[in-house]
Amino acid sequence: MMFLKSTYNEFVKIAAKPRSYIGLAAITVLVSVILFALKADGENYIKFITASFEQTLSFDGGSILNGNLVAFIILQMLIVQIPLLVALVTGDLVSGEGAMGTLRLLASRPISSTSLLLSKYLAGSIYTLVILLWLGLMALVAGSMLFGSGDLMVLNSDGLVILQHNDVLWRFLSGFAVSYLALITIATLSITLSCFSDNSIGPIVSTMAIIILFTIIGTLEVPVFDAIRPYLFTTHMASWRSFFEDPVPYDQIRQSVIILLTHIVLLLVIAIYKFNKKDILS
Repeated sequence: MMFLKSTYNEFVKIAAKPRSYIGLAAITVLVSVILFALKADGENYIKFITASFEQTLSFDGGSILNGNLVAFIILQMLIVQIPLLVALVTGDLVSGEGAMGTLRLLASRPISSTSLLLSKYLAGSIYTLVILLWLGLMALVAGSMLFGSGDLMVLNSDGLVILQHNDVLWRFLSGFAVSYLALITIATLSITLSCFSDNSIGPIVSTMAIIILFTIIGTLEVPVFDAIRPYLFTTHMASWRSFFEDPVPYDQIRQSVIILLTHIVLLLVIAIYKFNKKDILS
């Protein structure tokens, strides 16, 4: 019960910070801009993309520009920006209180340091879920309301894939689940870095720097990085797209999930060790 009460208190503290609403506001504005742009000139954009297929393309599932395609476009464009919004809050969970000196007050509660950190971690995970759910709500619901429903056309490395309308929802839900796992990896990284700092900005900037560095390593076609590239969490952050292939490469998805979970566990162990060693009474 003490752990649940501590988690509740930590989530209330997150909700009380103005920066916690930056993510929700940013998603609302960005999705609204994308929806407006696609509504105003989306048909011409789609015609330009499918120009090379117009002689052979047969599309019987309604308009190509429908809610499902709009949701996919939004996710494709914004899912890589969400880590910054997550790190903006989770990177402050420990270091922010260390800077203000409030960790000493928390130490007076009848709860262990490990349980205290895990309550912060759970609260941060819930916040991350709220961010992702809001993105999904804006993308799927608002997109369907404005553009209707229909079959989903996806252009990937293997060519053009058309998925039937009744075969799309579970793919989005599965994709959101894997995306959440990727975002939790980011949250765990920022919380771990937060345990090493008493400065709120440091963990946030460091998290984004690591993401950028790993992304560059992952995209550079240099043989020296071939050995480590498959084990970088950034390599698997876009694995949600695999659910929109036909057939679905479950082996690749399973490997991505294992890599992400391994990062989460290792980072969380480091965070717990460092937090227990942290002098919160000074």
